[in-house]
Amino acid sequence: MNILIADDERAIREGIKRTINRIYPEYGVELAEGAEAAAKLMGEKQYDIVLTDILMPGMNGLEFMRISKRRFPRVKWVVISAHSEFAYAQEAVRLGARDYLLKPIGKTRLQEIISTLAAEVREESELTKEEELLRANLKYLREGVFQRLASGLDIGNLDLTPFIEDYQSFYLMMVQMDAGDKDVRLEHFIVENVLSELIERHGRGFVVSYDRQSLLGLIAPREPERIERFQEEVKAHLQHYLKVPFQIVHSGLNNDFQSVPQVVMRMKQASNSPVALLDPPKGSGEKAIEVALQYIKEHYNEELSLEKVASIVFLNPAYFSQLFKQKVGLGYKEYVTSLRLEQAKQLLLNPKLKVGEIAEYLGYQDIRHFAQMFRKKYHVTPNEYRQQQKINILLASGGKPSK
Repeated sequence: MNILIADDERAIREGIKRTINRIYPEYGVELAEGAEAAAKLMGEKQYDIVLTDILMPGMNGLEFMRISKRRFPRVKWVVISAHSEFAYAQEAVRLGARDYLLKPIGKTRLQEIISTLAAEVREESELTKEEELLRANLKYLREGVFQRLASGLDIGNLDLTPFIEDYQSFYLMMVQMDAGDKDVRLEHFIVENVLSELIERHGRGFVVSYDRQSLLGLIAPREPERIERFQEEVKAHLQHYLKVPFQIVHSGLNNDFQSVPQVVMRMKQASNSPVALLDPPKGSGEKAIEVALQYIKEHYNEELSLEKVASIVFLNPAYFSQLFKQKVGLGYKEYVTSLRLEQAKQLLLNPKLKVGEIAEYLGYQDIRHFAQMFRKKYHVTPNEYRQQQKINILLASGGKPSK
C-alpha cells in the first residue's frame, strides 16, 4: 500500500506519517511539501491513497485533485482542512474525495480512514488488475502507434484501419512550452491532464507526448462547429495552471490519417517559426488582429504582454508581432503605449484624479516613467496638459484664465 501526504506544514505531514508507520509499518509513506511536488511524485510512482491539504501555496488541494483524478482514477483521496476551511472540504468531497480530516488530526480518526480505504484498495485491486492491465496496454499501444506516425517514423505493417474507422474526421492540437532547460515534467503532467479532460468533455480523442516540451492532442468533437470553444477552454485552463510560457497551434479539420506526419510537421514549424502558418484561410490574419485590437481596447489597463495577446488569438508571438505591425502600421508595444496615453489624456480631464492614480490605473508603476512617456508623445507633462485643457475649457465658456 503506497500513501502520499501533501501538506505545506512540516509538523502535520510528518506527524501523519509517524502515525501511519506506527500502525501500518508495512505501508510505504512519502511526503510532499506542496501540490507541485506531489504531482511530480505521482508521475513517477503509483499511489493508492493521497492525503492532501486544501490551502497550500501555489496550486491548492482542490486544483491538485482536479488535474490528477482523470489520470489516476483509482486513487483514494482524503483532504485535510482546518475548521474554518470546512466548506472547501465539502467541495472536495463533491469532486470525489473519499473523506476528510479536520485539524488537529486525531489518531483514531486517521486510523479509521486509512483502514477503510486500504480495504477498498485491496478489494478493487483483485477485481480490476487484469482489466486495467489490458486497457492500459491497448491504450499505450494505440498511442505509441500514433506517436510514431505523428513523428514521421516507420510503423511497419501496423494496420491504421481502427484509427480511420474511429476518427473519420478530427482536429490536431499541439501545446508547446517554452521553458528553456527547466525540468517540465510537472507541466507535461498538467497539459496531458487538462487536454485529456477537455477532449473527453467535448468528444473523443487522446493525448500523446511529442517531445520534451510538446504534447499533441487528437480530438473528434461532438460538435465540430464549436471547436473554437474547445480551444478557448484549453487556453484558459493552461493559463491558470501553467507557470511557463506556452503556445497552442491547431491544424483545422482533417479527414486523412495518412497526412498526419505532414500536418504535425507544419504545426511544429508554426510554433517555432515567425512566418510559418498552417495554410490559414484567406483573411484569418486580419481576423486575428481584429480580435487582438478589440481585446487590447477592453483591457488596456491590464498586463498586456505581446506573448499573452498572441496566445489569445492562437498565434506564434514572433509571427503575431510581424503581422500586427503589417496590419496596424505600428509596432505592438508602440500601439499599446499610444492607446494608454490617449486614455491618460481623457483621465486628466477629471480634476479629482491625481496624476499618480492615473499612472497606476494605466499600468505604470513608476509615475516618473509615465510622465516621461507622456511628454515624449505630447511635448508637455501631464500636469501641463491638464492646465492647458482647463484654460481651453474656460476660454471656450467665455471666461478669463486667472493670472
